[in-house]
Amino acid sequence: MHYLDNSATTPLCQEAITAMSNAMARFGNPSSLHALGAEALMALDNARQNISAFLGCEAKELYFTSCGSEANNTALFGAARAMKRRGKRIITTAIEHHSVLNAAKALEAEGFEVIYLKPNSEGVITAQAVADALTEDTILVSVMYVNNETGAVMPIPEIAAAIKSSGCGALFHTDCVQAFGKLPFTVKGLGADLVSVSGHKIHGPKGVGALFVKNGCRILPFIYGGGQEKGLRSGTEPTLLIEGFSAAVSALPELQGEFNRIDTLRKKCVNGLSALKGVTVNSGEGALPYIINLSVAGIRSEVMLHWLESKGIYVSSGSACAKGESSHVLQAQGVSRQSADSAVRISMSHFTAEEDIDALIDAVGQGIDKLVRRR
Repeated sequence: MHYLDNSATTPLCQEAITAMSNAMARFGNPSSLHALGAEALMALDNARQNISAFLGCEAKELYFTSCGSEANNTALFGAARAMKRRGKRIITTAIEHHSVLNAAKALEAEGFEVIYLKPNSEGVITAQAVADALTEDTILVSVMYVNNETGAVMPIPEIAAAIKSSGCGALFHTDCVQAFGKLPFTVKGLGADLVSVSGHKIHGPKGVGALFVKNGCRILPFIYGGGQEKGLRSGTEPTLLIEGFSAAVSALPELQGEFNRIDTLRKKCVNGLSALKGVTVNSGEGALPYIINLSVAGIRSEVMLHWLESKGIYVSSGSACAKGESSHVLQAQGVSRQSADSAVRISMSHFTAEEDIDALIDAVGQGIDKLVRRR
């Protein structure tokens, strides 16, 4: 098997499996006052400390959620509703994950004005584009760090600086789900007020994510209940999943060295596929090397996807959350509808090896020969 759909989800690393297996014996509720609860709370605190250290923030600034989507929703709804007396203008982009786009649409229904910025031909939202859209009544800006379909990298520190220098006082949120564990960064270096991450994109378990909320930044709760996570996200914390998330963070390789290794695989992949007839790479030169988006002329995405699956190679036709819909990201980038309908996404992780790329290039070549001829 050659698994190249890591932007959708990643297989669990052994470290996470071991941590969760050990954690199964700690069944106490972290909010309980007895010894079993104290044991669970200690495990929770240790995990929070570990993940926050990796992000370069204080443990008290990190709030656990059920996933990256919930973190994004908490950031948008929480910030917009907390800031609504100051203004109603929200700036985001046309290439965000659906958890941001659909939250923005819901906020529009509540009376907020939402501006959707379009990317340049490389799929990038520039700091100047954000600066040009800022007004005095802008209360929130949300721009993803790495696009989940093309790998386009946004200049987040520059965008943060533009927001600050404008003097509008808007909060800045960035979805770092695809950047986390791949690009070396700290939340301080990004300059954002709110940062979303997820466990299952870095070989941790599904069902757990986190939201960084900068000290002094006030947002309203999205989930109400018993007051867990300092009242921001009520609900008994899933310590089993959180310990698996923490273990996956600890198991990550040295990021810059791994980035260089993946970049070598990306070049091999792009060079090999670009040499095939009808293949166009949609990801820009500056894209995160872990993600490659390409189109194969004359072969619809799902046809190529199932052809590759028959060869034991697993890729996707875009965002897993889109469930086969035509890519809003590629259309916003200016890619034709025909090319977007034939796009596939290849996404790697630190489990990816050279033989996976060799198998992919060979199978795509065979697919072009047989599928186009059959059509």
